[in-house]
Amino acid sequence: MIPGSSRDHPSFRKSLGFAIQGFRIAWKGERNLKVMVGFAVFAIACSCLLRLSASEWALILLGIGVVLGAELMNTAIETIVDLVSPEYHPLAGKAKDVSAAAVWVLSCLVGVMGLVIFASRIVALLGLGS
Repeated sequence: MIPGSSRDHPSFRKSLGFAIQGFRIAWKGERNLKVMVGFAVFAIACSCLLRLSASEWALILLGIGVVLGAELMNTAIETIVDLVSPEYHPLAGKAKDVSAAAVWVLSCLVGVMGLVIFASRIVALLGLGS
C-alpha cells in the first residue's frame, strides 16, 4: 500500500463521525464552548429579528464559525499539552495561556463586529441614520 493513499484514510462518513464525536466530547467537557454556542444562538436570533442582508448574515456566520473553531482548537491544544506534560511545566502553561488568548482575541473582535452590524441595522430600521 502506498503511504498517503486513500486506503490509509477513513471514509468521509467515518471522518464525519469522528468530527461529531469530537464536538460531543468538547461539549461535555468545555463550559466555554456552551457559552459560545449560547452567544451564537443569540446572534442568529438577533440576525433573524433584524432581517440582516446576505452579506451581514455571511459575516455573522463566519464570526460564529471562527470563534467556535478557535475554541475547539484551543481544547485540542490543551488536551495535547496535558497529555505530554501531566505535571505543571511553565512552557505547558504558556502554550495553554497563549491558545486561550487567541480565542479571547477572536471572540472580542467578532463580538465588536456583531455589535457594529446589529447597531447599524437597528439605526437603519429606526430611521435614525442621516
